[in-house]
Amino acid sequence: MLDSIQELVPLLLPIILIDLGFRIYAIIDIIKDERKVRGNNKIIWLLVIALINFGWVVYFLIGRDD
Repeated sequence: MLDSIQELVPLLLPIILIDLGFRIYAIIDIIKDERKVRGNNKIIWLLVIALINFGWVVYFLIGRDD
């Protein structure tokens, strides 16, 4: 069993790091004063990004109000 876990780590690590990077970028984007979001509720969007797996995708697709 330990061998199968060790085989998965190199495959999952890049996905985890990419997810973390985009999550941090989305949070920084929301915090900016000039950023407008749908519903004018940045706290809700921060919760979506923080609590939902790949919530940053939802934010970038429909949450930003450019």
